[in-house]
Amino acid sequence: MRRRLLALLCVSASLLTACGVLPGEGAERRTVTVWLMKDSASPEFLERFTKAFEQGHGDVDLDIRIQQWTGIGEKVEAALKRDDAGAPDVIEVGNTQVAQYVDKGGLDDLTLESVRDWGSDGWLPGLADPGQVRNHQYGIPWYAANRVVIYRKDLFAQAGIKRPPATREEWLADTERLNSGGDQGIYLAGQDWYTLAGFIWDEGGDLAKESVGHWEGTLQTPAALRGMDFYRRLQALGDGPAKADEEHPPQAGVFARGHVAQLVAVPGLAQAIVGQNPDLKDKLGFFPVPGKTAAEPGAVFTGGSDLVVRKKTDNRPGAVAVVAALAGAKWQTELARTMNYVPNKTSLAGAVAGEEGVAAMAAGAAQGRATPSSPEWAAVEADNPIKDYMTKVLTGSDPATEARRASRRITETLKGNPE
Repeated sequence: MRRRLLALLCVSASLLTACGVLPGEGAERRTVTVWLMKDSASPEFLERFTKAFEQGHGDVDLDIRIQQWTGIGEKVEAALKRDDAGAPDVIEVGNTQVAQYVDKGGLDDLTLESVRDWGSDGWLPGLADPGQVRNHQYGIPWYAANRVVIYRKDLFAQAGIKRPPATREEWLADTERLNSGGDQGIYLAGQDWYTLAGFIWDEGGDLAKESVGHWEGTLQTPAALRGMDFYRRLQALGDGPAKADEEHPPQAGVFARGHVAQLVAVPGLAQAIVGQNPDLKDKLGFFPVPGKTAAEPGAVFTGGSDLVVRKKTDNRPGAVAVVAALAGAKWQTELARTMNYVPNKTSLAGAVAGEEGVAAMAAGAAQGRATPSSPEWAAVEADNPIKDYMTKVLTGSDPATEARRASRRITETLKGNPE
């Protein structure tokens, strides 16, 4: 790895005079400042990584600084403009935030390294795609998390269901059987738009599309309408509120009451459920959101983080080396096992095979997607017309009419002119 890094450094004209000097052999030590988000990695992981990285890169000192998610957007934008020595060189950002930072002109282009050195063709699409803007890779996938189905094994057994459903139609049929005797077949809030997005993607649709540099909402397309229709059919097999999302009320609390057979959430929610109802400790199972066929799971929204390099960094080789290590197989495997995340490549999914919930998550992540990569997408979510659309459909309004109305609002917001 040292020789490979040395070869890369030597092709840079600005560093030609340093070629032939091995790290640790008289080279000046320089600091790489890394911003990581709170709880993304444990202190023990970061301690191990720092020690190993500095031992393998004798000319680099790591300065890892933990940041809070609250207000991070403004803080990152300010950091991208800084010229002082204390500014971050490497920053962890949400995978769907990359486009807005690229739009500000503050990120380094890592396309060459991604293709030549890091095996970008094997990355999870839900992390890699939003990190790419105009065919250039700025965000490097770090870790992923996505929704699965958390279910009651005992209620499935009582209903005579011997294995989790593998297709959407099986899922509907099983959920209908479970929706009886005072139990909800599934708890699905009416405005759980991330789950809806997966059904739309499965049908070949999207929330919005870019054409000739312009973004337009696409909820009115036949494919997107089919996705909404499946959501409507599934949501009707429980008592989820049509006018609220999964946090109002928090769905873990609803499930913990003991009368819900399934819900769609990240596996970690099971801990919150058991915390509120310890009797469910050994009764919970996990399976990927089913797809249209048994050949592969359904599409899911992939959350998680990408790593970016600040364009104004004064130590690009060191920053790139940090990203290469954190995104490489060794530390991806350690991070996944330590934090129960999905690694950034499907080929590394075996690292979490022993954890049922994370394994289900990893299977779904192979079909993961992200929200549209417009820098204005955050504004769409801030005043979310998709939620209003879903409620209107679930309460009896015409889907096509409401989809056109919501798409117009999305289009105007993506233009920077919200209605």
